[in-house]
Amino acid sequence: MTSLVIAEHDNATLKPSTLNTVTAAAQCGGDVHVLVAGHNAGEAAKAASQVAGVAKVIHAEGEHLAHGLAENMAAQVLAIAGNYSHILFPATASGKNIAPRVAAKLDVGQISDITRVDAADTFERPIYAGNAIAVVQSVDAIKVITVRTTGFDAAAATGGSAAIEQAAAAPASGKSSFLGNELAKNDRPELTAAKVVVSGGRALGSAEKFNEIMTPLADKLGAALGASRAAVDAGYAPNDWQVGQTGKIVAPQLYIAAGISGAIQHLAGMKDSKVIVAINKDAEAPIFAVADYGLEADLFTAVPELTKAL
Repeated sequence: MTSLVIAEHDNATLKPSTLNTVTAAAQCGGDVHVLVAGHNAGEAAKAASQVAGVAKVIHAEGEHLAHGLAENMAAQVLAIAGNYSHILFPATASGKNIAPRVAAKLDVGQISDITRVDAADTFERPIYAGNAIAVVQSVDAIKVITVRTTGFDAAAATGGSAAIEQAAAAPASGKSSFLGNELAKNDRPELTAAKVVVSGGRALGSAEKFNEIMTPLADKLGAALGASRAAVDAGYAPNDWQVGQTGKIVAPQLYIAAGISGAIQHLAGMKDSKVIVAINKDAEAPIFAVADYGLEADLFTAVPELTKAL
């Protein structure tokens, strides 16, 4: 029984989500192999070989694999899928794009968003926006799984000494091509990997107020900035800051929510945080039900005072 982790990388370094997925794969039992498919991705393959718990790295090189297009990546995974009992993807935008294609071609049921491995064939995953946990058992010969990375500790990035095996690149599918991208530059920690997250809601009233009130607090704490869906929809914050079921799932050491009422879809994205601090002038706001510390106060007064006191 051997598991295959599909690495996410930028052709030079591994993304943190890969390390959490390696931990989940190790809990499935047997050896853990990692597929690094990309273009000029030797450094990423080398980084994968140093991850603790990894027995082998399979390195596939091809120009058509440079940008992780789902059609090409799925073909690459399928070329070696028969060698594995478990194929695991991080439950990120990329993983969620590739995994269903692989599962469909293998004619197996996908097991999505797991947060715990109970046995090699039994997994736990949240349902109903995280308000219930389903225990799922699979009888498929190959289990295609996406992993909610906040449910598993990251494997150590060093200490391993896995062999790197070169694999032939599967031909390009011809169904899609990479035209370009627009990257949002951010000097802050990546939202899903940050130890501290500071989030603002619709109560801030404008993008200017969001920046004026929330940014100094985040600067003081070295935190990533997040936002509720309502704040994003209103244009107060960019899309990639959205925390929630339809945004990013986070589980930092400290989560501060200011002016966020706590809609169910937002709670689903952050309620696994270790310590939750809520600031809201509405004493009945649902966010207080999951908060470890709640402050019933006007955020326009409380947040600057907190920032000044730090």
